[in-house]
Amino acid sequence: MLVATMMKPILLLLLSSLLPSILTVDPPLPSPDGSDFIRTSCNSTLYPVLCFSSLSTFANSIHNDSNRLARIAISLTLSNTLHLVSYLKNAYGNCVDHGCDGPTAAIIKDCSENLKDAVDEMRDSMKQMKELVSTGSVQSFRFQMSNVKTWLSAALTNQYTCTDGFEDFHENGSIKDDVSSRVHDVRKLTSIALALVNRYCNGPIPLRPTGVIERALWTCVYSFRQPYVSCYWSQESTDA
Repeated sequence: MLVATMMKPILLLLLSSLLPSILTVDPPLPSPDGSDFIRTSCNSTLYPVLCFSSLSTFANSIHNDSNRLARIAISLTLSNTLHLVSYLKNAYGNCVDHGCDGPTAAIIKDCSENLKDAVDEMRDSMKQMKELVSTGSVQSFRFQMSNVKTWLSAALTNQYTCTDGFEDFHENGSIKDDVSSRVHDVRKLTSIALALVNRYCNGPIPLRPTGVIERALWTCVYSFRQPYVSCYWSQESTDA
């Protein structure tokens, strides 16, 4: 009986020492492959589900790099646009070979030309993203990124122009529906790339090796049909 009485306080002491470790739960660590980073970044786009499903494949290459994420997003929409240009080239050839009416052939050809322009603009934006250099001033970064945004915005405008041509095409048919659907899908990817570029711009940019971080903030007013109506920059500096 005496032994049992002496064991009670010892047992309580052991339990009390274990309680903090039982109640303490370590927060979940971020995924090592960067998928959490991609998901969070994609939440800033108009199409977060499509964004994550298309970019999470490249998680091991992206990690937590906003620049790399934006570049891969541009590359993805560029690749899909190139495939669409090839599809339209074949569609135009089939249309002419099978004697489709003139307006239909003209709309397909115009759409193809619009998308070719979009391809050139995406290539320009990709080239600029690859050539970004840190020169020690937010103004230099602003100039380079404004080029990227301008080209991607122009690409998106050309994609809208392509589908605008089908609005006056009153006949329902597989060509109109199929082309419009494909362009709409590519347009979503371009919108995602543009949003991720914008997110990259809004992040802290280490421009100086002196420990000072300048944050370039690019603020834009959006509209549905045009990616940017007006944009302005602000600048703030903080010690790293």
